Amino acid sequence: MANSYVDKRSSAWSVFFIFMRLGLTSFGGPIAHLGYFRDEFVTRRRWLTERTYADLVALCQLLPGPASSQVGIALGVSRAGYGGAFAAWAGFTLPSAIALILFALGISRYGSVISPGVLHGLKVVAVAVVAQAVWGMARHLCTDVTRVTLMAIATCVALLEPSAGGQVSVIVAAGLAGLLLFKPGQCAEHDPLPISISRRAGGIYLSLFLALLVGLPLLTQLWPSQTVALVDAFYRSGSLVFGGGHVVLPLLQAEVVPSGWVSNDVFLAGYGAAQAIPGPLFTFAAFLGTSMNVPPSGWAGGIICLLAIYAPSFLITLGALPFWEQLRRSVRTQAALAGVNAAVVGLLLAALYHPVWTSAILQPQDFGLAVLALVALMFWKVAPWLVVIGSGIAGWVLSVTM
Repeated sequence: MANSYVDKRSSAWSVFFIFMRLGLTSFGGPIAHLGYFRDEFVTRRRWLTERTYADLVALCQLLPGPASSQVGIALGVSRAGYGGAFAAWAGFTLPSAIALILFALGISRYGSVISPGVLHGLKVVAVAVVAQAVWGMARHLCTDVTRVTLMAIATCVALLEPSAGGQVSVIVAAGLAGLLLFKPGQCAEHDPLPISISRRAGGIYLSLFLALLVGLPLLTQLWPSQTVALVDAFYRSGSLVFGGGHVVLPLLQAEVVPSGWVSNDVFLAGYGAAQAIPGPLFTFAAFLGTSMNVPPSGWAGGIICLLAIYAPSFLITLGALPFWEQLRRSVRTQAALAGVNAAVVGLLLAALYHPVWTSAILQPQDFGLAVLALVALMFWKVAPWLVVIGSGIAGWVLSVTM
């Protein structure tokens, strides 16, 4: 199977434009983003196999930071080196970051430009995207009774304990179960992901990640500066988040509201706008930086805070990848990953129910629209961005006719 996957390198610009299209059309939050990525890079472009993609998702779920953005960084570096990593991040991030900066600069009615019906239609299509991802990954990764059982247990635990700590615990426990339950010979062969980063470079990136995490608070005390304080606050927020973009919100609120940098009303208004646009929720940092009551603010503040909150993701992802590749070649690691991959499917299944399903499927017509979107994706083979646009239009039509 691995031989059927395209092995050619790409230019950084081609990576940028591919991820920019995803950044313009990927509604629904980090779980839905992983669904869009799977459809684009596993099914359509065949950049990597299902197993390799699941391994990447498992790795990024274990690392702090936004999982979907980190998967994008890893895919970018595998296709076009460091330039590809930056291109993938920029393409996926800039559309929502620019929109939020513009909103913060004075478009006070930004959130009302889009009809609530359109927004609801976009939530509904996220149900179809995640359902397609769960089905596709389950077919390849839950191939026997033991794996299906691990998937079901992971789903139940994630629903009972939906916190970030609960998700990490599920992944760790599934890895231990894989070591005990699967013999190395039962695991499929390794599907390589081409990474040109050396282990020495990886160690440097991980050391720099820890040095900044410890050193920035000390620098803030030794050299009082508003810019350094902002970088410290947003870097720490990006370093200590497990479980996706929504988890970063209480951390950011605790940093910027009590300090008087941003009022609570402005914070909540920006959060509402962030829900209305595609792309990663971490770009909310650009809104906050632009809205600061103290300098730096405006475009400069937005860019500084955006780079600060994403810097940990770059360092820890690039640092972990060369070691991850070595570990993946171990048959014992492959056995553990067999359990982890089954658990990842379970976590996706739990997320499909809550919050994706529970926030979108409120009436019978919502369910009907989700079914049509799923059929369009899986059987009619319609491009995901067209399905997103069509679902938004359908949501608006339903809102004015029902």
